[in-house]
Amino acid sequence: MSDTKQWHMETIMQRTRKALKRNGFTVKYAANIAQAMEFLLKMIPTTALVGIGGSITVRELGLVQALQDRGNPVAQHWGEYTPDERIKIRRQQLTADVFITSSNAITEKGQLVNVDGAGQRVAAMIFGPKKVIVVAGVNKIVSDLNTAIDRINNIAAPINAKRLNRKTPCATTGICSDCDSAERICNITTIINKRPSLTDFTVVLIGQELGY
Repeated sequence: MSDTKQWHMETIMQRTRKALKRNGFTVKYAANIAQAMEFLLKMIPTTALVGIGGSITVRELGLVQALQDRGNPVAQHWGEYTPDERIKIRRQQLTADVFITSSNAITEKGQLVNVDGAGQRVAAMIFGPKKVIVVAGVNKIVSDLNTAIDRINNIAAPINAKRLNRKTPCATTGICSDCDSAERICNITTIINKRPSLTDFTVVLIGQELGY
């Protein structure tokens, strides 16, 4: 990254960090994946049940494997499971000791904006787990709510629909048409304006592009 691009990224990160802190979140900045992993593994007790939300960012970090390797019980529903097993794991995530996911967008005003299909990811972010950790690369930061929704509709959602082989218009066109497909993944929208009052909530911002 050039010096000028690095400077610009850091100014955006700084504004966002200050806004998140004003909104009651604990905020950490990691320059790269290695530093983020160091922070995360220190924050998570080795005996904690860790719920993992549907997140490419978390998996790009290598966090799931690192937690399993050190003995943490991990509740993640990605893998070779039956539908009933996936539902059971998703319910475990709602009451995990620690729940880790990313955010579809984070505004420079310190708001976390997310769109979900089933809803357990956004539900766990709001209430249930003892501790919530959101990890996000610099590419998730946007100027305001309108830009956040546009980013989700026309970047995150189409790419995820394609990844999941969903039969939705956006998986073909790459843009949202607010479809009526039974396989749409955009059923619930949440905006977390301030830290949920009963949740220990940390946001880890990473100075790299990660996830969708």
